Order: sequence, then C-alpha cells, then structure tokens
Amino acid sequence: QVQLVESGGGLVQPGGSLTLSCTASGLRLASYVIRWFRQAPGKEREGVSCINSSDGGTFYAESVRGRFTISRDIAKNMVYLQMNSLKPEDTAVYSCAAVRAASCLRASGMDYRGKGTLVTVSS
Repeated sequence: QVQLVESGGGLVQPGGSLTLSCTASGLRLASYVIRWFRQAPGKEREGVSCINSSDGGTFYAESVRGRFTISRDIAKNMVYLQMNSLKPEDTAVYSCAAVRAASCLRASGMDYRGKGTLVTVSS
C-alpha cells in the first residue's frame, strides 16, 4: 500500500524557515516524480516544487524560486522542502504527491497524494 505522509509544518514568523518532510512508503523514489503543492484558504491549489525521479533535477514556481529548496534521500525514501525567508502569503496546507514518471516535465496529475501539513506564517 502506497502512503505519503507530510510533516514539519507549524507556525513561523515572517522571514523564518521551516523544513517539510514527505515520507514515502510502498513506492521507490527512483521511479516517481515527487511534487509539492500548497493550497491557501479560498485559493486554488498551486504547484510549488518538483523533483525528477531519474536525475534529481528540480523545478520551482516563480513565487518560491530562490527561497525554497527541494531535495530527496532515496535511501530513506524521503523528500524535503526547505523553506526560507517565509512570507505571510506562503501560509497554506502543503502536500506532496507522487507521479510515476522520469521527469517533472512529463508528469501530470498525481498517482498518490498525502494529506498535507499546515504552514502558518504570521507574527
């Protein structure tokens, strides 16, 4: 049974940092693109970042480029999202999703998705 579980969310002040984790079970990261999404109250879901299964190449939304870093530990079957210089507009539920594909550019939709973790950026 495939399961994705996010952790690491919480309350942080503007300018602060958080690292989110996505723990995958029942699948191999070497075969799945992992995508991070977020959804703020009253807003549509937004793709934040993605990491290739084949070569670990990374992609970012313009709104987070330079502040967020996605990485993975294949041995631990975990993907991370390091978030720096957080802004109030980063407040959202962040979730990870897995798509069986070699590249983020060829991945669409999601085969599996976690329930998400809440990130609140506020003073």
